[in-house]
Amino acid sequence: MSYRTENIRNVALAGHAGVGKTTLFEALLHAGGVIQNMGAVERGSTQSDTDAQEKARGHSIDSCVAGIDRGNCHINLIDTAGHEDFRGATLCTFAAVETVAVVVNAANGIEHGTRRMMEHARERGLARLLVINKIDTESVDLQKLVDSLREEFGNECLPVNLPADRAGKVLDCFFHRDGATDFSSLADAHRQILDQVVEISESTMGAYLDAGEEALTPQQLHDAFEQCLREGHLVPICFVSARAGVGVGELLDIFDHLLPNPAEANPPPFRNAQNRQIAIDPNPQSHVIADVFKVINDPFVGKLSVFRMWQGTLRRDSQLFIDDNRKAFKVGHLFRLNGRTHVEMEQAIPGDIAAIAKIEDIHFDAVLHDSHDEDLIHLAPLPFPPPMFGLALEPRHKGQEQKLSHALARLSEEDPCFRVEHHKELNETVVRGLSDLHLKIMLERMRERYGMEVLTHPPRIAYRETIAGSAEGHHRHKKQTGGAGQFGEVFLRVDPLERGAGFEFVDAVKGGVIPGQFLPAIEKGVRQAMETGAVAGYPLQDLRVTVYDGKYHPVDSKEVAFVSAGKKAFLDAINKARPIVLEPIVDVEVSIPEPNVGDVTGGLAGKRARIMGTDARRGGERVIKAQAPLAELTDYPTELKAMTGGRGRYSLDLSHYEPVPPPVQRQLSEAWKPKLDDD
Repeated sequence: MSYRTENIRNVALAGHAGVGKTTLFEALLHAGGVIQNMGAVERGSTQSDTDAQEKARGHSIDSCVAGIDRGNCHINLIDTAGHEDFRGATLCTFAAVETVAVVVNAANGIEHGTRRMMEHARERGLARLLVINKIDTESVDLQKLVDSLREEFGNECLPVNLPADRAGKVLDCFFHRDGATDFSSLADAHRQILDQVVEISESTMGAYLDAGEEALTPQQLHDAFEQCLREGHLVPICFVSARAGVGVGELLDIFDHLLPNPAEANPPPFRNAQNRQIAIDPNPQSHVIADVFKVINDPFVGKLSVFRMWQGTLRRDSQLFIDDNRKAFKVGHLFRLNGRTHVEMEQAIPGDIAAIAKIEDIHFDAVLHDSHDEDLIHLAPLPFPPPMFGLALEPRHKGQEQKLSHALARLSEEDPCFRVEHHKELNETVVRGLSDLHLKIMLERMRERYGMEVLTHPPRIAYRETIAGSAEGHHRHKKQTGGAGQFGEVFLRVDPLERGAGFEFVDAVKGGVIPGQFLPAIEKGVRQAMETGAVAGYPLQDLRVTVYDGKYHPVDSKEVAFVSAGKKAFLDAINKARPIVLEPIVDVEVSIPEPNVGDVTGGLAGKRARIMGTDARRGGERVIKAQAPLAELTDYPTELKAMTGGRGRYSLDLSHYEPVPPPVQRQLSEAWKPKLDDD
């Protein structure tokens, strides 16, 4: 390894689906001498789309890392998925890079994926680069596209090079200013970007005003340029045709000469146990600190943990710890990822992206380190979209529950937006993802990798039951079987409590008519009845049970008798206390383009939603805030996608429980009665 930390560049290619990121990734590897021949997405022969589903569908599902060496410079390049359904895998890579190159299709212009990736990168404090691809497309007005980018993302977006003609090359307009272009004079573009760069520093601006640009050395320009990127004062625009190879070498030059290295970039947002940001020293002599941003369960290599080195030097045979675990593990093999291949490496320095295999305890977002002398730290979490689309599933074949659990655990390790929930009260396993396509892909992977086939159905809604009034209940349990009998008699009262109060059990027995030793048995019977419900089979909540009278027999009274008496007395009271079914109400926040506001608010109103307000955001986006019953939102991801052309997104958070409308309660009760009769 001949490079140092200051020679490393870490760049993620991001953007909307179909802009040509994977083809650009392939072209950059070809121009950098990593591969001899470019693969094609259509043929399924690219370095990054290696998964069978990626080849079949013709687009990326996961991210892919490859390294390019250019002299002393080492570029870690990451191709990412553009589809919203797989945004989690894309955002994971933002924890490992200094720069995000947002790729734009010259023919389609700004799309919602462009906006989203620009915003995510800005929020993370990463340098941003706009790469206009497919510049050789017929009838494309590149000047108009540049103007729209500046209008959308700010005047800090400026070309760093310009296409000289459709056929062949692009011209640098930062260091050079002479030459003809298709849509603008190079001198004008040179002056614009130079004016933007020099104003970042008083000393640079002063030298420029006093003696012109001749007074500025290339190093001064580089330092000012890098500071502009780091502070968001400049978003360079560059031009390529990945398929034709136009501008690809020039883009590598930009990566090499102008992008920040790991020591120059904004400090990573590491925090200690008190949630205070702490400084990381990108020094190869310091303690090792690395962050795992990707986990791959490879059928041949085993579990592969991909991490970004932030501090220290990691060598093969080193001892590492995971988070606060005091048990160390040995690094037997250290890999560099190059698309389809894994290459052994001797050591990793700050800024490197590397991987280790077959360490089962490592998880996504784990911090790897070699010393417990320093504070336990973690990287600030990424803004992952909440997985809202759900499916309940069960093994197709009986006896495979353990195999299913293992497969789901493996899949959830790889994707932070794939969540597995086990609902004990509903006796359901539910998986959640970003869309129906996201879950479909994950279940296909489960079948292909682990031979696990499942049956799916919509998940049940976690309804609850409570009471609207007070009532008294009574039951005498008496059983004689020839020997010792069973006897217990209970009088109790139920009262409603406010929403969210839970359950209270009160002992108001006087005179020892029920000995204190039997009160826990009565409470046990009450809790059993609360779990199974009284109206529609859902747990009861928000009520008080007061036991105030009863009888016992000195010989026949036993715990089992009072469990039964308490349970049936409680059900007797509940049925008199106007039982009602409660449904979960969620806070809904929907982000959509301005033209879709009417359709979306009308759709929500048809789902018994209450619109709480709307907010305007930059880029013509509106945010609708509402409260709606969760049961009405089962198919909402698909509906929102259809209404907004895939540009809408939403989040849900549980707010509170409310009584369901009477027709819904009747429907739920009638559906439960047959099951109750069967029992």
